[in-house]
Amino acid sequence: MAIDSTAPAADDPQGFSEAPHFHGHRERLRNRFREAGADALADYELLELVLFRAIPRRDVKPLAKALLKRFGSFADVVAAPEVRLSEVEGVTATVTTELKLVHAAALRMGRAEIARRPVLSSWTALIDYCRTAMAFSEREQFRVLYLDRKNALLADEVQGEGTVDHTPVYPREVVKRALELSSTAVILVHNHPSGDPTPSRPDILMTQQIVDIARPLGIAVHDHIIVGRDGHASFRALKLIA
Repeated sequence: MAIDSTAPAADDPQGFSEAPHFHGHRERLRNRFREAGADALADYELLELVLFRAIPRRDVKPLAKALLKRFGSFADVVAAPEVRLSEVEGVTATVTTELKLVHAAALRMGRAEIARRPVLSSWTALIDYCRTAMAFSEREQFRVLYLDRKNALLADEVQGEGTVDHTPVYPREVVKRALELSSTAVILVHNHPSGDPTPSRPDILMTQQIVDIARPLGIAVHDHIIVGRDGHASFRALKLIA
């Protein structure tokens, strides 16, 4: 009886087993990355490189494309919640770990970039870090960057996490924590899971409450940044903070 070498293996009903025509693909892709850099690769190819470590003996291109179809971009994939990643056929715990490792590395690098010099002089790095940390979350988060007198980062703390469109924020707790850290300035940050970073009326009122409590105590609110998939909004740039 003839054997069809292109048919899925019995232990791989999805047909992800690496067929002979995929031999050498991984090394070619790695070489292209080494020689031309990440910009020369499409999102699905960059995802393939990440998936190689988690899935050593299968063609991972179908899975990479399935992840992008589900979540939208490389950044969306690595930032997606683990429970949603696991809903994609072919995503194992090992795959999830590799994706979360990439996200954690991006966060660590972003935090280091804003920690090594005054935050206000590295605004682009700050926005990049905030977007990496929060823009792709499915729940609202509210975080505070506490700064010293030289505007260097003292602490980066998530103060609360809520639902898809609301996070409870307690202005007095924000200011109390600033006093505990001897912080003289703060930058407020939260995300809009809808993708639209436009400030809402509650956002504006809450920010003004924090400003009003902090100012008499010598604590400046430099900005309130809202991040989303579609960009970011700065209260100072919008003249919502004097």
